[in-house]
Amino acid sequence: MNAQQIKVLFVEDDPVDAGLVEDLLRPLSLKLNLEQTGNYEVRAENSGARALAAALEFKPDLILLDVMMPDVDGGDVAASLRQNPALRKTPLVFLTAVVNKEELGASDGKIGGQMYIAKPLNVKGVIDVIERTLAK
Repeated sequence: MNAQQIKVLFVEDDPVDAGLVEDLLRPLSLKLNLEQTGNYEVRAENSGARALAAALEFKPDLILLDVMMPDVDGGDVAASLRQNPALRKTPLVFLTAVVNKEELGASDGKIGGQMYIAKPLNVKGVIDVIERTLAK
């Protein structure tokens, strides 16, 4: 890993989106696209239940967290991350298919003060949100 790389934990229940399996019918996953820039080290986790342990082990600079997951809701995962002193201040960006890009654009990507990215994910848009979030 390059010392300059930003560490991103990507918690996404769809293993193809998370880059945990290959699917030749889909474009490269977000994980692979971010890593190919050379600016990011990405750990993908496809279980909300394992997100806290993964974050404690990986020590990310930022967490991308899917809102709707079958095992543990993204809001519950976020709450457990915020309760942990080691992760309390780690920036968190929610990923959701429930809100569309137009709705988020009207609110500068925030709902209730929390950053969101609408699915389907666009690598350029995700990079922009990561950079803006970490610049604060």
